Order: sequence, then C-alpha cells, then structure tokens
Amino acid sequence: MTSALHNLATVATQVGVLFALMAVGALCRRLRLLDEPAVKGIVNVLILVVTPCLIVDVFQRPFDPAMLRSFGAAFAIAFAAHAALVALALLTARGGSRSRPVLRLATVFSNAGFMGVPLEYAILGPEGVFYGIVYVAVFNVLIWSWGLAEMRGEARLDAASLRPMLVNPGTVGIAVGLPLFLLSVSLPQVVRTPVHLMSEMNTPLAMLVIGFYLAGADFRRVLVTRGAYVAAALRLVAFPLAFVGALWLLRAWLDRTMCLALVVAASAPVAAMVTMFSSKYGRDVDLSVGMVSGTTLLSIATMPPVIALAMAVL
Repeated sequence: MTSALHNLATVATQVGVLFALMAVGALCRRLRLLDEPAVKGIVNVLILVVTPCLIVDVFQRPFDPAMLRSFGAAFAIAFAAHAALVALALLTARGGSRSRPVLRLATVFSNAGFMGVPLEYAILGPEGVFYGIVYVAVFNVLIWSWGLAEMRGEARLDAASLRPMLVNPGTVGIAVGLPLFLLSVSLPQVVRTPVHLMSEMNTPLAMLVIGFYLAGADFRRVLVTRGAYVAAALRLVAFPLAFVGALWLLRAWLDRTMCLALVVAASAPVAAMVTMFSSKYGRDVDLSVGMVSGTTLLSIATMPPVIALAMAVL
C-alpha cells in the first residue's frame, strides 16, 4: 500500500508540473503575450525541429540487444493497441457525418507526443522516451492512413496522403537515430550538444501550447454530445486499464520500462491532430476542440492512478 501511494504521489506530482507549465501558457494568452500566429510558429518548431532532435538524442546510447528486442516488441504492441482502439471506435462512435469521424479519432489517438513524451521523461528518464517514441511513430502511420480516410469520408489514399504517413518528423528521427544506436555511434560534441538542448525544449514548449489553447476552449459542444462522454471514457479510463491488464498478462516476457512507457502514451488525452484534421476536412471543429481540451483537463485526475497502477503491477 505504501509503495502504491508513493507511485501515485510521484506520478501526480509530475502531472502537476506539466499542468503548471500549461498554466503559464494560459496566462500568456490572457496577458496577450502570445497570439495564434506565434503559437502556430511554436508548434512548427516543436514538430519539425524539436521532435526529431528528441528522438535522435534518446538514441544516443551504446547498442544493447535487449533494448532492440524490446523496441521491436513495443512496435508490435503499439500496433495491436491502435488496432483494438480502431475496433472500439467503429463499434461505439455514433452521430452525423460531421461528428462521427471526430469521435472515432478522439477514441483512437492520444496525445502521445506532446503529453506522453514529457511524462515518460519525467517518470522513466531517457529510456522511457526511447520506447515511448515507438507509440508516436505508430500514431503517425495510422493517423495519416486510417485517420485521414475517416476524416475525408473515403477509403482511397493517394500518393499525396501516403507521403506524410511514411515521411514525417517521427519517422525521420527514427531513420537517423536508430542506425546510430545500432552502430553505437556518438555524434560529435558540437552536434550532440545542440541536439540535446533542442530536445529539452519539448516539455516546456509543448505544455505552453496546450495551455494556450486550453485558455480559449469552449466546452459547450462536448457537453451536449452524448458520444463525447463515451469517447472520453474509452480514451482516458477503459482502454488504459484494459491495456495495463493485457501487459500484466505478458509481463514475464516484456521489459518493465517499455511497458510503463507504452501505458503513459496510451493513457494520454485526445491528440491535438484531431482538431487539425477536423478543421481541414470540414468536420465538427468545436467538438474536436472540446474533446482535446476537456480530456486534457480530465487527465490530471485519470493519468496518475492508471500509471501508478501500472507501476505497481508490471
């Protein structure tokens, strides 16, 4: 019991730190220190610069066959998790043509990058991020394939839509960093230090952006949409707990740090990409903003017990 409470307090403290950083972003919006164009610029820096640097930085370690095996296992588990979520979304998401795709994507895709990676680093260190980026990579492949098809309302995927599925900051970071890990190659200090410093910007910048958008969120559309409650419950509680249970059954064959990193990613709130896709393809933007913002706020109560449970049983 003492250990479980200690785990809960540790995770709650780290989640609290992230929300304190979000509060800074919200304050910046209230004081008009940041506006939409500035925040969009920060998002571009996060996605195109900081994310690849973070991935390359966590791969800067001597080659370890056991870690490579766990890395491969993480890919298989992350794909299986997303496949299960897609099945749940198809079974449970109801509504019109504008809201149904939003609810489906909100059920499937977590904020594993902006919210999950900082928490993985805080709780598990660089090794946790090493495995956590696998979930982000699978996220990118599926959101640019199945997720895109859902939002567009068609099954066809052309070359233009397949390109970002295969070539994105996550896959580029892995393509650069993984060979360095396999060959135990350390970057020259003049390169590695800037890469490391850029990677450390991930947490504060990501939380600043989330806080900025939280401060301007309107939750009325979520409150009148019944399916939003189902999607939020699946995303924040039901699936993460089921995921912990599945990993518990396999715990004898899996690396503990890898399992915990995947639990953090799977228990994160709705991904911001859901709103970006909703806006681009004419879906219910207000619902998507409410889902992202609402689940982010609720995650301060749901993530600590789920992750603490995983730390206790895995």
